[in-house]
Amino acid sequence: MHKVGVRMRIDKFLKNSRIIKRRTVAKDACDQGRVMINDKVAKPGTEVEIGDVIFIQFGSGSIKARVEALTESCRKEDAAGMYTIIE
Repeated sequence: MHKVGVRMRIDKFLKNSRIIKRRTVAKDACDQGRVMINDKVAKPGTEVEIGDVIFIQFGSGSIKARVEALTESCRKEDAAGMYTIIE
């Protein structure tokens, strides 16, 4: 796994890290105000950096994770290394 840049769009990060399986679903979650980065509501194009804390509200629960790596594309096995679950 290699670091490409220092920033990545939140919708793309959620897809690449497999927190959300499809980018369109990630985009919809952002559009509905269910995704926050460092306690601020995130639009689909909002960029994340390593160390940012992401909060996602799902239908039945929520997830809070810290960004650990930004990779353009990664294998399914490596996806979990892109973030650490906080709550």
